Amino acid sequence: MSTSEPIHVIGGGLAGSEAAWQAAEAGAKVVLHEMRPVLKTDAHQTDNFAELVCSNSFRSDDHQHNAVGVLHEEMRRCGSLIMRAADRHALPAGGALAVDRDPFAETVTAAIRNHPNITIERGEVVGLPPAEWRNVVVATGPLTSPSLAEAIRDLTGEDSLAFFDAIAPVLHADSIDMDIAWKQSRYDKPGPAGTGADYLNCPLNEQEYNNFIDALLSAELHQFKDWEKVPYFDGCLPIEVMAERGRETLRFGPMKPVGLTNPRDPETKPYAIVQLRQDNALGTLWNMVGFQTKMRYGIQAEIFRMIPGLQNAQFARLGGLHRNTFLNSPKVLDRDLRLKADPRLRFAGQVTGVEGYVESAAIGLITGRMAAADALGTAVITPPPTTAMGALVNHITGGHLEAEAYSGARSFQPMNVNFGLFPPVTVTKPEGVTRWRGPDKAMAKKRAFSERALSDIMSWAAMRQVEAA
Repeated sequence: MSTSEPIHVIGGGLAGSEAAWQAAEAGAKVVLHEMRPVLKTDAHQTDNFAELVCSNSFRSDDHQHNAVGVLHEEMRRCGSLIMRAADRHALPAGGALAVDRDPFAETVTAAIRNHPNITIERGEVVGLPPAEWRNVVVATGPLTSPSLAEAIRDLTGEDSLAFFDAIAPVLHADSIDMDIAWKQSRYDKPGPAGTGADYLNCPLNEQEYNNFIDALLSAELHQFKDWEKVPYFDGCLPIEVMAERGRETLRFGPMKPVGLTNPRDPETKPYAIVQLRQDNALGTLWNMVGFQTKMRYGIQAEIFRMIPGLQNAQFARLGGLHRNTFLNSPKVLDRDLRLKADPRLRFAGQVTGVEGYVESAAIGLITGRMAAADALGTAVITPPPTTAMGALVNHITGGHLEAEAYSGARSFQPMNVNFGLFPPVTVTKPEGVTRWRGPDKAMAKKRAFSERALSDIMSWAAMRQVEAA
């Protein structure tokens, strides 16, 4: 049943701008709320919508071999305002899509301002949106105002929001050397959702361990701006901080070599062990347990590849520690990105637990269409998980495996789009080829992911058009 009530979109960043645009293009009336310039932030410099406060890069634009490139292309095919503005103001950047940030934001702002279905209201939405707002998209980003964050936490519970990321690296399963690593839980304990062989274990001898500690102690660290700084908690110290507290600290912490036996050499006890835990339901991604870090990205992969079994590791996400407000989405959001405790509220962008410009905008695209469907009385569906957009929704609403199954700790963390979030795809060995492995097979697999995703997103987009007609 359609309604004349407007959709209220809170936040004029990438996600909010895209959500407002998609809803308005579908024919719904939209009120876009942005607190700047009435209330400024520490990060923004202008009053424009979709201002890029960090990098000007949207990362790889290769839609055949890179997951973020697939996401770019999906969004283009779904009429994304953000991608249209990015393409218009693209700068030379090799295979990446970089944008001229000020003209980019000005183009988005002009499009929003001139759309006949969008009204702009400047000023902070204090606390929860008013009860009379029946259709709301919250796209407030990592700098969500304290009053709104507190209201959401009161509504959903103490563990519904995190105010900083303590992120451990995540690896692609097929890049782990299983001739070195082995599966086993400490003391073979199965846990409530396990089998007793739930972790991958990478052993280090004494020399390998000391070399690893030396590398940690000499690594260059990320330097935080004042507003980015976060407190350290003993339960999630960066590994380099633990190493600074003593060379043996990690051996008595996340790298303790107890309760585990290397089946290839049962008589030799490893000096230290790095454990990996399954990170998604598909089993395609594994995270490094206890390895949150504030090392610069460039050095992380080099140091972590010193660990036996990870010498060829490919990372879906590197580690980090920084301020970021985000929901415990698998717990508090339903499959349509609505707050379970108050379904009139949908969430979009980084606050849902995605990382990156285009990922945030993509969730805005989806929620904008969903909110419009509600307003116009049509069906609400999400893109299939075989698409980049659907894979992101699947991750933040249920594809992630919570660590409660292992240790009772919350582990959901923001994630960039990557092929590890997609359901597996089968590729056929070319005729006449006897040994097919390495880069050629990997590239063929990526092309298969891309082809399937772009085919499925076109079917989804076409179905949406039919429903809205």
